[in-house]
Amino acid sequence: MIRELPIEKLRLVCDPLTTGCESSAEITTLGNIIGQERAVRALQFGLGIKEKGFNIFVAGMPGTGRTTAIERFLEMVAKDAPVPSDWCYVNNFRDSAHPNALRLPPGMAVEFREDMENLTTAAVREIQNAFESEKYPAQREATLKSFEDQKQKLLEQINEEALQSGFLLQSSPMGVLTVPTRKGKPLSEEEFLSLSKSERDEIAANQEALQGKIEAGLRQAKGLDKNARAALQKLDESVARYAVSHLFEELSEKYQSVDDIPAFLEQVQKDIIANHAQFRSESEKEPEAATALMPLVAPKGSAIKHYKVNVVVDNAEMKGAPVILEMNPTYTNLFGRVEQEARFGALVTDFTLIRGGSVHRANGGYLVLPVEEVLRNPLSWESLKHALTNNKIIIEDAGDKLGLISTKSLQPEPIPLNVKVILIGRPDIYQLLFTYDDNFTELFKVKADFDTRMDRTDENIREYAAFVSTLCTLENLKHLDSSAIARLVEHGSRLVEDQNKLSTQFGEISDVIREASYYASLDDVSCVMDTHIRKAIDERFYRSSMIRERIQEMIEQDVIKIDVQGEKVGQVNGLSVLQLGDIAFGQPSRITVSIGLGKSGVVNVEREAEMSGPTHTKGVLILTGYLEQTFAQDKPLSLNARLVFEQNYGGVDGDSASSTELYAILSALSGAPIKQGIAVTGSVNQKGEVQAIGGVNEKIEGFFAVCEAKGLTGEQGVMIPASNVSNLMLKQEIVDAVQAGKFHIWPVRTIDEGIEVLTGIPAGEKRKDGSYLNGTINALVDQRLLELAETLVEFGDVKTKKDQKA
Repeated sequence: MIRELPIEKLRLVCDPLTTGCESSAEITTLGNIIGQERAVRALQFGLGIKEKGFNIFVAGMPGTGRTTAIERFLEMVAKDAPVPSDWCYVNNFRDSAHPNALRLPPGMAVEFREDMENLTTAAVREIQNAFESEKYPAQREATLKSFEDQKQKLLEQINEEALQSGFLLQSSPMGVLTVPTRKGKPLSEEEFLSLSKSERDEIAANQEALQGKIEAGLRQAKGLDKNARAALQKLDESVARYAVSHLFEELSEKYQSVDDIPAFLEQVQKDIIANHAQFRSESEKEPEAATALMPLVAPKGSAIKHYKVNVVVDNAEMKGAPVILEMNPTYTNLFGRVEQEARFGALVTDFTLIRGGSVHRANGGYLVLPVEEVLRNPLSWESLKHALTNNKIIIEDAGDKLGLISTKSLQPEPIPLNVKVILIGRPDIYQLLFTYDDNFTELFKVKADFDTRMDRTDENIREYAAFVSTLCTLENLKHLDSSAIARLVEHGSRLVEDQNKLSTQFGEISDVIREASYYASLDDVSCVMDTHIRKAIDERFYRSSMIRERIQEMIEQDVIKIDVQGEKVGQVNGLSVLQLGDIAFGQPSRITVSIGLGKSGVVNVEREAEMSGPTHTKGVLILTGYLEQTFAQDKPLSLNARLVFEQNYGGVDGDSASSTELYAILSALSGAPIKQGIAVTGSVNQKGEVQAIGGVNEKIEGFFAVCEAKGLTGEQGVMIPASNVSNLMLKQEIVDAVQAGKFHIWPVRTIDEGIEVLTGIPAGEKRKDGSYLNGTINALVDQRLLELAETLVEFGDVKTKKDQKA
């Protein structure tokens, strides 16, 4: 007879002394990732290797604390790494549509921006002072005087030649006119017409010759005007250069060791000098001769804006390499954008409206991204791959990238990219990307697997305690005493259904600690005790267990029929687990079998009604294999066995009830009644071996609750696969009931062992001649199957004779 499990096998109790402390307040806070040795080694490798493509995919289920753990791990690694460079955008004076990117030592970008603002302010002031000084008008007048003297001398010479040729010069809207004279007086039209033809022809010839000299002289005069304007421009530029050169010399000396800065300052200086008129005092009035030569003046603010510095990345406060966690990885959040602003009803932009993204901030460090969100956002995944492939960050309008719209915008110079990307996602996402994305394996060559469990060793228990200490310190929670930590360890084993393992789903563990701290606060105690941990666990279950209670009520009222006393032939209590959101609970189900004559074998009523899942259907088909293997070696298997889950309206799947169904069939065939106070779970193979199942704790607790509600008799219990014993982490009330002899748990390895527990009758071993000992279950089943086969043959003979007579 199978012995029931002793109480020490029902729950592996954690000794509070194992925690190595009296309270979590005594423990040093956690400094590493616990229980994830494989993942830590992968991370260390992925972060250490610098070659291209060795980015990391952290695969793990949500709730294992992967994101928090990765962030803390990276912060520890990054603190000793060098601080990356600052980046800024400046105006490209050759092509303003393609702003230039400047790299500066960390912390210098903001300083450079302030220096440039001070420089432009000082340059405007110095230029205004220079042109408002007393020396400038004198220099200007001296410069113009020589050209005016030459021009006056040239005009006098032209006028003298005209007089000598008998003409006067007169200005008109049509230009300079030559008027013929006689004795120094202009000829009137009548006088001119009264002259002889020869005289008029002579005057015309002289006039034509003089006109050529006049035009040549005027061209010389225009040349002098042009030279005057050039001289004035050169004077103004020299004045402006003298006014600002010392400012640029000081700044160039300060930044001479920074690449590209001296060249940029030189371009700024040239542009300020070339456009000095835009910075001169608005009250200053230029002479008409000069103002006609000056270009249109733009607003001062607009002119100064060209010399600003747009800081995109500022690492002034950074200590070590940056660790950026981007939980909303949209395209613009990752790669930045070029903003636009409204001016006079139109949208315009310039280099000062360039904004960086998370990739810019993480450049030189580490970027952590949730892969599901990256894939969900349009353009993000493809753009990330493009950036990692080409090692540069390109800021591009999303519409242009998609090719949907084409607008004139900026194309900022790409920034070199040097970043380690860590994607965090579920294992199935990794498999999908590995299978369907050709670039994925080239860019993410390192996989860090986060397990949902770790070994329950003394060292890991102390790591659990360190985790508790860290959480309580960070969130200002009440610390746990050693009994509470021990209870939390036991809960960790229950979460993974293994006495030898601990759960690494630290999200759920953390919630239990937070809730226990709340209950400890209500009790006004300094530390969380084991009673508070238990209450937190029980209350979490209670808040979500309304449906379970409704089912329990229906069982108690016999709306759902479950017998927990007496004996029945062909009827047994099976156990299943219902998963409803955040809780799972066990529910017993009545399984019945009816036996009849025929050749259909085991008929799965659930399958016939299209309510059976594929795994359950497979389990039922295995039953036929067992019956044939055990009883149909010397005769055909001739029966109709209809198998059904009573009062099942929602479908059934899984093979954990296959052994239960087999027990019901054996009972129906042998006629031996099954004890209804014993519920059964476990799958079976064709050899009759009972195999492990999931949810064993919930199944036992579900049946115990029914028995407790209907009255414990001391004969009730649950039969489980022997291979599930290490998964037992039962609630304390069940352990107490077993200890008091009110409830029992039997481990079985084979169907023969199980049927003996259920019926109290030996199963019987097959003898060499293929028979079984009389009175055993197997003998009764074998005899019944033989009778069914013979009856079927006799029925066939009778039917044949009747058909012949007919």
